[in-house]
Amino acid sequence: MARLRDPDGGCAWDLEQTFATIAPYTVEEAYEVADAIERNDLKDLKEELGDLLLQVVFHARMAEEQGAFDLADVANAINDKMIRRHPHVFGDERYRTSGEQVVAWEVLKQKERDQKARTGVLDDVPVGLPALTRAVKLNKRAARVGFVWPSLIEVLDKLDEEIGELKVEIEAGNRDRMRGELGDILFVIANLARELDIEPEDALRATNAKFVRRFGFIEDALAQRGKTPEQSDLAEMDALWDAAKAAERSAG
Repeated sequence: MARLRDPDGGCAWDLEQTFATIAPYTVEEAYEVADAIERNDLKDLKEELGDLLLQVVFHARMAEEQGAFDLADVANAINDKMIRRHPHVFGDERYRTSGEQVVAWEVLKQKERDQKARTGVLDDVPVGLPALTRAVKLNKRAARVGFVWPSLIEVLDKLDEEIGELKVEIEAGNRDRMRGELGDILFVIANLARELDIEPEDALRATNAKFVRRFGFIEDALAQRGKTPEQSDLAEMDALWDAAKAAERSAG
């Protein structure tokens, strides 16, 4: 990376990059790692982890050029953090169960936040996260200080309420308010995901894959009939969708 960023004979594209321009690639590579894991493709995972590691190297190199830190500093920082957050392994504290470790981890993280002079409960939840993921983190952070619905039933009731409010705005034709109410629904969904201890991005990713798989079934079935989806209609495709679901159930 130092060679690629060398003004004397390096790569013109790499030299033009900044933290801001590289950040979207970093996020993309993290998703590609998650995709390889979802597909249980270890060969692809090895490659995608390398791509993600390149992003770390890229950012560290740009920081080194500015005299801020280098790759060794990044490695040392995470090493120190892991030691600091595992005193039951590297220090004198007693062995912790997984549940006890989660609680202790959050206490240590709060101390670290306090040292960074971030006083608000939600201050350090990254804005750049995917919106649904950030909503879950915001909900979790608020729940730690007691700002949470008492039961899952009340979350579901709130979801019904928000859906009703969206219906009102749809009938009124107010797009700005529709947008706001849809956002409220998604935020309650994030709270529901927190209550169920389900990562919504993972759940939606699995459903996306299921949709692609079943729609592919529809396309293949139509092709056997000498047709394309454009030459079909909703009734025919819906029947094939049901057939795809039945085939999946029979396959186990």
